Amino acid sequence: MPFSTPDAFTTRPTLRGSFGMAASTHWLATATAQSVLERGGNAFDAAVAAGFVLHVVEPHLNGPGGDLTGLFATDAEGVRVFMGQGAAPARATIEHYRDVEGLTEIPGSGALAAAVPGAVDAWLWLLAAHGTWELDAVLRYAIGYAQDGHPVAPGVVTTIERIAPHFRAHWPSSAALWLDEAGNAPRPHAVVTNPAYAQVLLRLIAAGPDDGTRVDRIDAARAVWKTGFVAQAMESFAAQPHWHSDGREHAGVLQASDLALFEPGAEEPVTLDFRGLTIAKTGPWGQGPVLLQMLAILEAYGRLHGLTDEHLDPSTAFGIHVIAEAEKLALADRDAWYGDPAFVDVPLATLLSPAYAEERAALIGERASAELRPGSPDGRVPVALTGAQGVGKTGLVDDIDETDASAEDAAPGDDPGAELATDANGQTRGDTCHLDVIDAAGNLVTVTPSGGWLQSSPTIPELGFCLGTRLQMSWLDESSPSALRPGARPRTTLSATLVIGSDGSPLFSLGTPGGDQQDQWQLPALLRMIVGGWDAQQAIDAPAFHTTSHLSSFWPRVWEPAGLIVEGRVGASVIAELEARGHRVTVPGDWSLGRLSAVGRAPSTGTLWAAANPRGAQGYAAGR
Repeated sequence: MPFSTPDAFTTRPTLRGSFGMAASTHWLATATAQSVLERGGNAFDAAVAAGFVLHVVEPHLNGPGGDLTGLFATDAEGVRVFMGQGAAPARATIEHYRDVEGLTEIPGSGALAAAVPGAVDAWLWLLAAHGTWELDAVLRYAIGYAQDGHPVAPGVVTTIERIAPHFRAHWPSSAALWLDEAGNAPRPHAVVTNPAYAQVLLRLIAAGPDDGTRVDRIDAARAVWKTGFVAQAMESFAAQPHWHSDGREHAGVLQASDLALFEPGAEEPVTLDFRGLTIAKTGPWGQGPVLLQMLAILEAYGRLHGLTDEHLDPSTAFGIHVIAEAEKLALADRDAWYGDPAFVDVPLATLLSPAYAEERAALIGERASAELRPGSPDGRVPVALTGAQGVGKTGLVDDIDETDASAEDAAPGDDPGAELATDANGQTRGDTCHLDVIDAAGNLVTVTPSGGWLQSSPTIPELGFCLGTRLQMSWLDESSPSALRPGARPRTTLSATLVIGSDGSPLFSLGTPGGDQQDQWQLPALLRMIVGGWDAQQAIDAPAFHTTSHLSSFWPRVWEPAGLIVEGRVGASVIAELEARGHRVTVPGDWSLGRLSAVGRAPSTGTLWAAANPRGAQGYAAGR
């Protein structure tokens, strides 16, 4: 059976050119990146400028108090992981959370969930190490949107509306920033500002010496962020008791000294060869290798059953079934084995080996599994994946917003980006952003910024943003590889992908928001592009799906046994066959899952290309 051919309909073309390309989850970030390229900046200058703009225009999906991970490629260094994930603070111990605070899980909102904010320091590190522009020029875009205003996106408004009662009741500093005098959220497309954050960026610029080098000025800004007024304000505010998502008041544990110790940088990627290409991801301190495991299991399934490509086709019921079952197995291994390698022994070589992949692939049957089935690499006994709050509950989904039932009839131009309903304690789950940039010199940057959502914890008034909640991914269980440990990176879901050609040169990158779904949504796109030969926009537009039959990385760690979320465009017959195989199918809408974007280079011609998600009419690509 041949691999499915793409639908003739796509929402927009894959852009092609030779000068430079950018794509992101917000048009203002994409336009910013392209503007930098047009003015002579390289891909790193463009990505950093766009990254700071995302703080301003998608504050419900990322912020300066959050984190990021990604990958980049240069001729000099090859492909490297861009590490901007902050670690657990020094005072973030299991004993403190469990015995002093009386918690069984780390809350999903409030300063107790805050890891060290890594995003700003990481962006500045990248600019110093690989950019060419002065800090002032790079930050002027974000300063302009924060100081002079920008039209607020409908998704931001929806989030503010849902969290507004909580702001009014418990977080007055957030109410002061996001609500008007009558306590109302802004209207969609109204011009909003964030003067406090604009002043923070201006003070970072002013910290640099006039007689120093470009890097000296960036380093001065990093020092102010990590040891000066920003770090001090974070510590002071976190120490004030405030409402958390468990329904009680707690003080945070983040201190200025934690920021001073954090160091972003570059790391070697974890890779897997697939169909003549090499797929590069972060290490197992993030969920990145889970995509590699999925690919390895799928290839092993083909070998075991004498198949070529039909089991890899995301357009058929058989392909969706096999792919979803491989995803469940890989995600169970993620929860049982992944953690910060500086603190735990992750059997990564075995997890990615062909022999282990065949063991896992042999578990895929004709019907949907409703179990959590981690493997036993090297004969090791996996950590138990039971006992988390909400295990076995049905009808619940993870941190993503795209599965909201309000998107049931959504079309590409509608807004499926409204968050899930706020609970009684003000917990409104957030999501993530993504951006990709490639320049004519071959520099390529792909980054997934997240955390520090406006709904994460109270706004720090003098900074204009709040702390993140990445620690909610850590367990208050010493036996877990993702146990809370001071100095350990919580196992983030941020997971961009970079694909390398057979000659060792980077071909393309892609990524998406979506928490646990990030690699699940990237996988069908990769299969369509690499195996099916589809172009990027066709692969991004095509119907998406994901399993919810795994533990959520986010508080309160619910799961839905045999759960499968599919866009209605897969077709009624496909849905019926999936249900007959035992999948508990939910159809949230025809255009409701994923916010993929991608950039790359055609190996035969050197032509650059870019594509972006149409869902929600917010993500765009640009280039020439």
